[in-house]
Amino acid sequence: MPNKYNKERKYNNKGQAVNKLILASVVSALAFPAFAHSEKSDISIDLDKYRSHVKTLASDEYGGRAPLSAGEGLTLEYIEAQFKKIGLKPGFGDKYLQPVPLAKVTADQNMSLTIGELTLKNGSEFTARTQRISDSVKLENSELVFVGYGINAPEYDWNDYQGIDVKDKTVIVLVNDPGFATQDPAVFKGNAMTYYGRWTYKYEEAARQGAKAVFIVHETAPAAYGWGVVQNSNTGSKFTLVDDNNNRDQLGVMGWIQHDNAKQVFAAAGLDYEKQKALAAKSSFKPVSLKTSATLELKNSIERAESYNVMALLPGSDRADEMVVMHAHWDHLGTRVDEKGVKHIYNGAVDNASGVAGVLELARMFSLRAKEKPFKRSILFTSFTAEETGLIGAQHFAKQPPIPTKQIVSFLNIDGMNVNDSVDYILRYGKGVSEMEYYLNNAAKHQQRYVKGDPLPQNGLMFRSDHFALAQEGVPGLLFMSLGDTDPDYIAHKYHKEADDYDPSWSLGGVKQDISLISDILATLANNEDWPKWLEESDFKSRRAQDGR
Repeated sequence: MPNKYNKERKYNNKGQAVNKLILASVVSALAFPAFAHSEKSDISIDLDKYRSHVKTLASDEYGGRAPLSAGEGLTLEYIEAQFKKIGLKPGFGDKYLQPVPLAKVTADQNMSLTIGELTLKNGSEFTARTQRISDSVKLENSELVFVGYGINAPEYDWNDYQGIDVKDKTVIVLVNDPGFATQDPAVFKGNAMTYYGRWTYKYEEAARQGAKAVFIVHETAPAAYGWGVVQNSNTGSKFTLVDDNNNRDQLGVMGWIQHDNAKQVFAAAGLDYEKQKALAAKSSFKPVSLKTSATLELKNSIERAESYNVMALLPGSDRADEMVVMHAHWDHLGTRVDEKGVKHIYNGAVDNASGVAGVLELARMFSLRAKEKPFKRSILFTSFTAEETGLIGAQHFAKQPPIPTKQIVSFLNIDGMNVNDSVDYILRYGKGVSEMEYYLNNAAKHQQRYVKGDPLPQNGLMFRSDHFALAQEGVPGLLFMSLGDTDPDYIAHKYHKEADDYDPSWSLGGVKQDISLISDILATLANNEDWPKWLEESDFKSRRAQDGR
């Protein structure tokens, strides 16, 4: 459906860390004046308005809210209209929309990967894609090397690349990190995944090392999802940001290889996969040549366009140049047509129409409260594009924010709300990471709730949503996510599936209590003088220190 957000789009085919916890003696957060509980307000969430937001955004008319679709235009139009109705100012200069330059890269799926004498089938045995803006990306007899977990972490005295030059080579790496493999809390963070375990890190580090391609060996337990998720997420079209060099400095091929097929590759080299995997879990591991080479060609079609982040500003009174960000991503998986021509709409009601609705209600509530008594700091209410395809909108915002990131106090991120009954806990993602955890503890205490640790720390959820892109720029934050913890059926049958639809029978008891808790934290940060600190040595802490925070 044409609208003012997509009618002018033009497409073309031309390319123009985390250290071990070193918490010193930390006094309870409740003892710090900076963490004082915010003043109570009679203005609370309007559940009818909230329900209406979710119902609209998750309707079939919006087509699953995919970037660069007609559904994007409807979504942007709706969110911007709500911000204007609330009375918020534009958050990106004199506009509510921040352009995000995207390329849609679609690889011809009629490809195969040749490794020595083996020929692997696309989709069922391997996946491959690229972020380079190029009609063709080739591997031609690229030497194959096993580099264990593909980690270079000086703070853990760990370097899987030590003693080898992988420039222009193809590397095979394991998913997750040695802590998960050993379940030893003294190794990395034991069962809890660090960023070194994320597939995104594997690709980033390999690119820094000069590799041409990376194939991650898939195993369900350490990956936290089955091969079907890998296949669905890495075949077909993918979005990427575009830099001034058409992403030529990025990794050539980003791939996965199915576990059984990886074992075949190792066996052909006279190596036992399980033995090599066990050796890779030790810091003494040395890279191993697989005595063969890889050949593959990605034939791509490229489409360029702009997507958009939405942002609206509630100016502060005393320290307007200091900003707290309240966020939820607006995108979901869109509409897909199967081989029989049947249309499937992925409406993403919980993920993440529920979060956007929460941000809109918080914006309304805080706008009304500011009329009674202005907040000292500014509050930026945001909703970014392309979270589902790799935090792309968040990465663009983090690199080109409306104000320097050193002036952003914190980033609060909703990625799926508890639309069911209220509970006596709130989930915390990460532990001992930043002082934002103290704000969470304090707000939960005032609701007579307890803070419950991430039930699946091995899944690395704290690295998989938009707040992480800001953390990489040194901005601490909190993730508010409730997907499977109050609905045991959600992950198995609704998450990233057609069944994630709006349900009029939702009680919204959890939404009501969580919006109140988030409101408490947001108001406190908007009125105090605190700059929450990172608690553990990490790249995040170092980046913040560069800004003098």
